[in-house]
Amino acid sequence: MEASTDINRLLEIMAALRQPETGCPWDIVQTFETIKPYTIEEAYEVADAIERKDPDDLCEELGDLLLQVAFHARIAEEEGLFCFGDVVESITRKMIRRHPHVFARSDADTPEAVKAQWDTIKQQEKAERLARRAARGSAADPDTGYLGSVQRSFPALTEALKLQERAAKVGFDWSEAAPILDKIEEEIGELREALAGNQPDKVKDELGDLIFALVNIGRHVGAEPEQALRGTNTKFRNRFSYIETSLHASGGTLEATPLERMEELWQAAKGIQRQIG
Repeated sequence: MEASTDINRLLEIMAALRQPETGCPWDIVQTFETIKPYTIEEAYEVADAIERKDPDDLCEELGDLLLQVAFHARIAEEEGLFCFGDVVESITRKMIRRHPHVFARSDADTPEAVKAQWDTIKQQEKAERLARRAARGSAADPDTGYLGSVQRSFPALTEALKLQERAAKVGFDWSEAAPILDKIEEEIGELREALAGNQPDKVKDELGDLIFALVNIGRHVGAEPEQALRGTNTKFRNRFSYIETSLHASGGTLEATPLERMEELWQAAKGIQRQIG
């Protein structure tokens, strides 16, 4: 079987891998649940390639992510649920419906108007999904209420951001960033008390409150929390790599180096990064 730019070749490969008699033993036994972690992992690897501005890796990682879509669709087809074509039809229908200003007639001619129109159409689609579920005798939507549209499956930072954005639409929000700093100080104080009281459950609870408040101020100043943290992670990687490289150059090791010496090298790495900008 040869490689191809035709999506049908990917679907043929996936079908061959899942073929009970001649397929791959690993692929054959996979389920929605077992490949779910890989789907999430591939999405993060796409984001990483974008962060590193590596087009070669981005092309490859997008292919890996597309494979996950084909994998899920193949399992669904085998179970008589839906097929890859249904997935494509669903998203094309959704994009056409949500862009009447492009594919039909609409007065939405600004980014803000388009966003408001998008949200209205999403609510219509949700109502239609609930009606279809009811007609099938399926359970009602478990995520009801105003915040129900925020997926619990999001990473925690993203979920926090989206919950705050959703609440802000009905006025449940800080009017400016400054008071959030006071809230952060308050949460730090409560975390200190929990630590001093040796209360592990309380520490966990207060740490969550502090992180939620930090997400809030990031939202107010236009610093997307996930990307801000990724930037800090990259800085940490680079500075720690500097420590490791410097130690190896002098015949030392991380394990045998006292914290004080590593801190000196850490500060040196910070100075170099500041000079570079």
